[in-house]
Amino acid sequence: MRVVIAEDLVLLREGIASLLTDSGHEVVAGVGDGDALLEALEEHRPDLAIVDVRMPPTQTDEGVRAAVEARRRQPDAAIMILSQYVEERYASDLLSSGARGVGYLLKDRVADVQEFVAAARRVAAGGTVIDPEVVAQLIGRGPDRPLDALTPREREVLALMAEGQSNAAIVERLEISQSAVEKHVRKVFTKLGLPETEQHHRRVLAVLTYLGV
Repeated sequence: MRVVIAEDLVLLREGIASLLTDSGHEVVAGVGDGDALLEALEEHRPDLAIVDVRMPPTQTDEGVRAAVEARRRQPDAAIMILSQYVEERYASDLLSSGARGVGYLLKDRVADVQEFVAAARRVAAGGTVIDPEVVAQLIGRGPDRPLDALTPREREVLALMAEGQSNAAIVERLEISQSAVEKHVRKVFTKLGLPETEQHHRRVLAVLTYLGV
């Protein structure tokens, strides 16, 4: 996996680079602002870009805005956003450009090297990974949403899907059978009005619905 890292804190940037390198991946560029990120993506065409939300000059949302622009230029670019705090609107901003190859994690997750690298691999492969803390905040959002039709167990399953968990991983987390997970997933699709088509990936559409995108 070839990776570009956009993080203005040099120590953190180098630390993430070291973790990825030690796990057998190649960091092709490390940059400190949004403009440099766009240039690096154009030059290197990496498998994944890991991007801090807040970067110079204003330390507000330059990182996520650069990530959205990157997706506009390269719709298949895989982007994983890192944030110090739960700022759910940034996840929605990025997901609005398409949910394939998108991740949103809190920086604290970097400390769990195995999970962090696994999440990076999933996003690079086209998966969607949303931090559990963001998912937890989204559970209670809005009274008139399609999610109101879901049972508590179906919400649990959808929440894990939003974190990027596979059916097999959901079996382990909830300690229920594979057939039960498949049944819950089918009911989620049905209740959210997501028929099976050749044009859309229902799992991705269900996560988008969950995130209110």
